[in-house]
Amino acid sequence: RPRMVVTLPPGVGAAAFATAAARSGADLLEIRSDLTPTNASVLEASRELPLIVSERGAVLPGAWREAATLVDTPLDGRLMAGEVGAKRLVSFHADRPMSPCEARKQWERIEPGILVKHIEPLGSPSEAERLFDTREVLRERFGAEAVTVLPMGELALPFRAVLAQGNALDYVALDARWSAAPGQRVLRDALREWSVPLGGQRRDRLGILGNRIGASRSPSIHPPPFDRIDLPADAPLEELLFALRPFYAGFAVTNPFKKRAARAATSVSEAVNTLVRSPGGWQSENTDVAGALSALQAFGHRQLTVLGDGGVAPALRSAAREGYTLDFQRAEAVGEVLGAALWTWPANVKPPLKLRFATGAEVGIIAYGAQAHTIAQAIRARGGIPVFLGSRWFVAQARGQRRAWEEATGGAPPA
Repeated sequence: RPRMVVTLPPGVGAAAFATAAARSGADLLEIRSDLTPTNASVLEASRELPLIVSERGAVLPGAWREAATLVDTPLDGRLMAGEVGAKRLVSFHADRPMSPCEARKQWERIEPGILVKHIEPLGSPSEAERLFDTREVLRERFGAEAVTVLPMGELALPFRAVLAQGNALDYVALDARWSAAPGQRVLRDALREWSVPLGGQRRDRLGILGNRIGASRSPSIHPPPFDRIDLPADAPLEELLFALRPFYAGFAVTNPFKKRAARAATSVSEAVNTLVRSPGGWQSENTDVAGALSALQAFGHRQLTVLGDGGVAPALRSAAREGYTLDFQRAEAVGEVLGAALWTWPANVKPPLKLRFATGAEVGIIAYGAQAHTIAQAIRARGGIPVFLGSRWFVAQARGQRRAWEEATGGAPPA
């Protein structure tokens, strides 16, 4: 697998961060001269984790170079005595997407025998396959074990994940609080890909598409490689799905893309949460129906006010055919709610100011984890009694997703 590299954030102690990174499974710690003052000591950090010291603007001090396992200098940077062979890493940061031919010309004057890192903006997802061609061009010159190609940008994460399978280095974020570049995966997600021995076989790649999905449990329950693909809410989903089809066998889809995924897959359903690659494009399913039915059965109320009419509403409407009466209320129409209710708004959506619940009214929550607890606080503040249903919904829909993916790829469905 590639060596996992995490970058020291600005204003953070190098030694303590190196200790945390090492315990989390990182292989290397990058310290950049544009993020860390060059008068800072890195010797103690180097005892915790091997260092890459990267010249980004400010010149690297001699003490950093001596402590480093790898010295990363720009393509046009200065080479100092002793920094050849295994210790030298050369980086090129393009300011625009490049063709493989243009990339090859940039590296013509660099001799083999070093590690090389080529970075450029992703650009249009439909043109992302050029990055794989660029890597092959660079491998021909520098060797298959010496090359790292990294795209950057809000849509870059899935392409970085696929490229990581053949890169020398994988630059990732230690956790979701800070990343050194747009498009980086979180270390725990990247390591999970390599956590299961596959006997030389690679599983079909899967992922979850959503916005603000740092707390999603999907990557931890589905077999790796499974990527957490956090996208801007206005991401060009149809173009992205077309570009990722050669690399991914399927996707889980969550807020706010369920209805757009249905349109992209030309589904007869209003919203879908599961995509499966097919010869002609993408097949779709909405296993949220099973999740909704499981949650309703656990809740025990036959008549409910549903707060929200978004991506999960079609699943609830389908599940309601099993004998439930649901009254869907959009935010602008909600006032005092009498009787049991089901809260479907995400935790980041502010509920209406006038929303109140009758004393003792139970309010089901279909979110889980920290989001569910945030919602529960809002329910209590408005007089309701929160009931946590998210885990039941999640497990039921996830079983359906796994079955759909495994049947499509010839694997046995889960027990």
